[in-house]
Amino acid sequence: MTSVLVLFGVLGALVVLLVVVLLRRNSGRTETADGLLIEREARLQAEMDRVSFNARSVDNAAPTSSDVYHRRHRHR
Repeated sequence: MTSVLVLFGVLGALVVLLVVVLLRRNSGRTETADGLLIEREARLQAEMDRVSFNARSVDNAAPTSSDVYHRRHRHR
């Protein structure tokens, strides 16, 4: 019984710690030029991924002609 209480106490402490860390973070946008360029590249990559991996383009492609196949086998 004691070990269960200790386990829940540790898990509770971790949750409280994570809440405090997340609340203390500054969630504002990046102001520096480098940060803005990184955000822009991430946004463009996400847009390309949404186009490449949508259901129509993946389901209608042959298994070896989709972007997924080429990305997976390029890194080998």
